[in-house]
Amino acid sequence: MEFSFYEFRYAPLSIQIAFIFIVVAITCTILAYLSILRGRYKAYRREKKLASLHPVIDNLLMEHILLNDELASDTPAEQVQLPVEVFRLPVFEHRWAREALIDRLIHYRNNVRGSMGEQLRNLYIQLNLDKDSLKKMKSHKWDKKVQALAELTNMNMSIADVTILPLTNSNNRELRAAARHAYIKLSKNEPFKFFDVVTEPLLLWDQVELFKIISTTEHIAIPNFAQWITYSSNKTIVSFCLKLVVHYNQLSAVHAVIKLLDTKDHYLRADAINCLGKLKIEEVQEKLIHMYDSQPLNCRLEILKALGRISSGKHVGFLRQEFLHSTDFEVRKHAAKSLIRNAWAAKGLIQELIDTATLENKLILKHCMNPLIKF
Repeated sequence: MEFSFYEFRYAPLSIQIAFIFIVVAITCTILAYLSILRGRYKAYRREKKLASLHPVIDNLLMEHILLNDELASDTPAEQVQLPVEVFRLPVFEHRWAREALIDRLIHYRNNVRGSMGEQLRNLYIQLNLDKDSLKKMKSHKWDKKVQALAELTNMNMSIADVTILPLTNSNNRELRAAARHAYIKLSKNEPFKFFDVVTEPLLLWDQVELFKIISTTEHIAIPNFAQWITYSSNKTIVSFCLKLVVHYNQLSAVHAVIKLLDTKDHYLRADAINCLGKLKIEEVQEKLIHMYDSQPLNCRLEILKALGRISSGKHVGFLRQEFLHSTDFEVRKHAAKSLIRNAWAAKGLIQELIDTATLENKLILKHCMNPLIKF
C-alpha cells in the first residue's frame, strides 16, 4: 500500500488526475446505486403497509359512512353525528397512515355526490385531517404545498388569501398552477383576484387548464373581464380574458375590446379582432376595413375571419378584391371562406368566381365550400 501511494505521489500529473476522477466516479456510482436501492426499499415498504391499510380504511368508510342508512337520510350533513371514534385507531397516529386516510376520503368524495360527499368532508374535519393539510401548506417543499392545495381543494376547505395569493405567482410552475386552480375553486367572492397580482406569463397550457377549471366549476362568480383587458400590464392575462369574454358572450366588455384595436402589440390586436369577430359585433367592421392595409399578416387574417363570422354581407366587394388580387395564399384562403359565409348576400358572385377563377383559386373556393372546414 505504501508502495502504491509512493508511485501515485510521483506519477505524472495527468495520471494523478485520471486516478482521482476514476475514484470519484466509482464512489458516486456506488452512492447513486445505494440511494436508488434505499428509495426502492422505502417505496416497497410503503406499498406493503398501504396494501394492508387500504382495506381497513375502505371497510370503515363503507360500514360507518357510505352504507349507513342513518347518514343517507335527508338530515342536513352538518347536523349528523358521525361515528368518529371508530376511526381513532392507533395506526392513524402515524403520519403516513393519516395521509392514506386523506387519499381514500378524497377518492370516495370524488365518486359520490350530495349529502354523502358532505359527510366525507365532515369526517375529514372532525378527524382534524384539515390541520394536517394546513401544516403541509407551511412546508418549505413545493411538492408538499401542491399536495396540500390538492387536498384542501378536493375537500372544499377555505384558505386565507394572504396564504394562497403569493403562491399564484410562484416561480415553480406546478405550484403556481395548483395555487391558481385552488384559488378559483375556493374563492367564493373574487375567484379571479389573482389576475391582479400575476406577473409571470400565462403559458398556453396554463390557459387551457385554467379555462377547464373556470368553465367546469359550479356557481363560480364571473366578473366583467373588461377590467383586466383595460388595466392589466400582463399581456397573457389580457389575451386570456379575451377568450373568456367570447366563452361567456360578455357583450359588456366590447367597448374595452374595441379600444384594444389601437394597441401597439399586434398579437394582442389580433386577439382583439378575433374576439370581436366571434362576438359578431357589426359596428366594428368599418374600423377593421379602414385599418386593414396597415396591419401585419396575422391581423389581416383575423380581419378577414371576422368579416366572415359577422356575415353582414356589407363587405363582399372587399373580400372579392382580396381573394382575386392578393399574392398571399393564406389571405386568399380566408377571403374565400368569408365570401362563402357571406354567400347569401353575394347574389351569384361565388358561382361567377368559380367559372372565371384560375385553377388554384377555383380549388380554394371549392375547398372552402366544404361545411366541415372551419376558420
